Amino acid sequence: MIKWINKLFSSIPKEENTDNIKPEVHEHPKNNIKSVSKKYLIVGLGNIGAEYVNTRHNIGFKVLDFLAKKEGLSFETVKLGALAEYKFKGRTFFLLKPNTYMNLSGKAVKYWMDKENIPLENIFVITDDLNLSFGTIRIKPKGSDGGHNGLKNINLVLNTQNYTRFRFGISDQFKKGQQIDYVLGEWDEEEKAKLPERLEISSEIIKTFGTAGLENTMTTFNGK
Repeated sequence: MIKWINKLFSSIPKEENTDNIKPEVHEHPKNNIKSVSKKYLIVGLGNIGAEYVNTRHNIGFKVLDFLAKKEGLSFETVKLGALAEYKFKGRTFFLLKPNTYMNLSGKAVKYWMDKENIPLENIFVITDDLNLSFGTIRIKPKGSDGGHNGLKNINLVLNTQNYTRFRFGISDQFKKGQQIDYVLGEWDEEEKAKLPERLEISSEIIKTFGTAGLENTMTTFNGK
């Protein structure tokens, strides 16, 4: 796994050679001058509270916690969530765990987008997906909420579906009528054993999104 990750990053241009990668561009709200944004808002969806920490529905929080621990970052309690700032290859990633509960996640996303002046194309939302087998990765530039309450609220508040989302498969191994118990349940032993490797890849996805762009990220990781 480590050799695979090293091989991946050896294929990504180093900072001084990234001129051939198209940067994200947005209009500055005050002077209407186009500027390059190197700031990214990475949103992990989940529910606050100790009882939810190891549940399937909290995979968004889990991914951000893994990256923060790996890079020696600390989350600070801020307005509408917990935030950690991560600098990597000239980019600044704001890792956000909303404290609004899942179905009001859009409020936190909109607030921190506006506060840090982060364009829509630099938003990256991590969420669980029942329709994908455990650990399956699917990154898309836009799409419907797929019945996910967190995405549904973000779509409503931002008034658009055109933002990048990273769906992490949690599978649908539950009996009829037990969906809520399943998504709010903890990982089984087999899933727990496989989770660290999936979290490692997930943390690399975040960095690749900021340094190599969405298209390269999808090409490299979708289906892994």
